[in-house]
Amino acid sequence: MHPTPDTTPAEALLAEGYDRSGAGDAAGAEAAFRRALAADPGLAEAAGALADLLAADGRAAEAASLYAAALAGDPGRRDWRRGRAEALAAAGEADAALAEAEALVTARPDDAAARRLLARLHLDRGDAAQALDHAREAAFLDPHGLEGVGVLAACQLAAGDPLAAAEALEPALRRAHPMDPERPRALVLLGRAWTGLGEPEKAAAALRAALEADKGDAAGAGPLLAALEAGGQEGLSAAYVRALFDRYADRFDTDLTVKLRYAAPRLLGEALARVGLLPGAELRVLDAGCGTGLAGPELRPLARHLAGVDLAPRMVDRARARGIYDDLWAGDLLEAFGRVDAAWDLIAAADVLVYLGDLAPVMEAAAAALTPGGRFAATVERLEGDGGFVLQPKRRYAHSEAHLREAAARAGLAMELLEPVAPRWEGGKPVSGLLFVARKP
Repeated sequence: MHPTPDTTPAEALLAEGYDRSGAGDAAGAEAAFRRALAADPGLAEAAGALADLLAADGRAAEAASLYAAALAGDPGRRDWRRGRAEALAAAGEADAALAEAEALVTARPDDAAARRLLARLHLDRGDAAQALDHAREAAFLDPHGLEGVGVLAACQLAAGDPLAAAEALEPALRRAHPMDPERPRALVLLGRAWTGLGEPEKAAAALRAALEADKGDAAGAGPLLAALEAGGQEGLSAAYVRALFDRYADRFDTDLTVKLRYAAPRLLGEALARVGLLPGAELRVLDAGCGTGLAGPELRPLARHLAGVDLAPRMVDRARARGIYDDLWAGDLLEAFGRVDAAWDLIAAADVLVYLGDLAPVMEAAAAALTPGGRFAATVERLEGDGGFVLQPKRRYAHSEAHLREAAARAGLAMELLEPVAPRWEGGKPVSGLLFVARKP
């Protein structure tokens, strides 16, 4: 904006403010914009320019007030309305910010920037589902911007899906310019995703790249990297197990039955026959950690009602395609045991408990979920000696015979059968395992 013979004093001051802002003189720009407003309080452009300046400086409450003044003079400026919503949120006025953002999206549902803003606001309120809906829509409307992918990934992480976050961020970061200002934040999100997936080396690489891209570390990579290097990740998270098998679903059957000579379902079927559970038993059976349903054919002849549950939704989809199960859902193992109190005559877990450490809670949950006389049958990898359980280098737990007996006894289950087996092969040799059948009195 350059002065002309018709330029008013307020407009001349506005032009001076823009010039000073462009030259990096924030203090001078602020002074000029304030003098412009003093000369003409109704000059919307001056109020909006000053609001932008104050918002960037962290003075959110005053910025929100100035955006309101600017919008009173020019209600159609969507950038000012977005700015006001962001300033209100920064000032702690969450409800007002949300209302402003919702009005933007209602007026223009195809506004990707407004959708991203609404996603962030819902995320700040702890509403991951609503945030994810708006983030997905924003990513559809603007699929190439790193900011949008970052918002989507943050929502996916909040929703407990680090695999989806990593799958969104990896290609977006490869496409992004090395100097994209959103890159450090996206790399931190990728580090968080890999951490959730149990991949500490990949997580550390992403966090180091974020620090390299922004020495000031505005995105907060440093504390996350320090926690990671201090060994803060122990055991296997549900997110890790779910993502592992979601990625593995398409080749799971072939790899297990051909490459790994997977025998756990057959071994369980034979063991159950030896304790008196034969075809036609008409049992209510839960296949816990059903995967793609490989144990289904062994369990179906025993079942009046056969249900299956698995953490990984893609595995459940493959199991459903077999047409063997009466009921299938994706969910947590222990929550599934208690879906209906004392509902199951048989709970089977083929090669599932290797992703859990202490089995005492599992035994207790199984005991609560079984009918009187009901059985809990499972395979585990074997730990020699009486050491309890240990997480092995390949991120599967091994359990000792003593731990199984102690956990079952504590839960009030009688160990009906406990024997060594080879549930699968690995590296050209059988894996040492144990099979147990525990009975509720």
